[in-house]
Amino acid sequence: MNTPTQRLRRRARRGFTLLEIIVVVTIIALLATLVAPRLLENVDRAKVGAAQNGVAQIAQQVSLYALDQGMSRVPQDFDLQVLVDEGLLRSRDLVDPWGNPYIIRVPGTENPDFDIVSYGANGEPGGEGYDAEIVN
Repeated sequence: MNTPTQRLRRRARRGFTLLEIIVVVTIIALLATLVAPRLLENVDRAKVGAAQNGVAQIAQQVSLYALDQGMSRVPQDFDLQVLVDEGLLRSRDLVDPWGNPYIIRVPGTENPDFDIVSYGANGEPGGEGYDAEIVN
């Protein structure tokens, strides 16, 4: 009593074969190994860009605060927390994309008055690539 219609229905209800599943999983794994490194590199590049914007924003706020307070120069013991206390920045603005605090150097080594610094991915002075210091 196996009519052609019943055979077609039974064949349509069957699942994938083990070989088909292995081929699909292999293709997905191959694509993941090709795409994942590029995505991770883009994430690192985006963090560097965010850190560059962060040091520029903080440097601008430090300069505006100094002008507003009538200071000709930023004092050597200047604490960035003052900007949060004055409502110019949020406390999370003082943390770089890697979770390390931005640093102020007075006097600056790159700029005459002060430098705002992110130590990069490794959180330590110096370094190369994504570990390099980012200075305003």
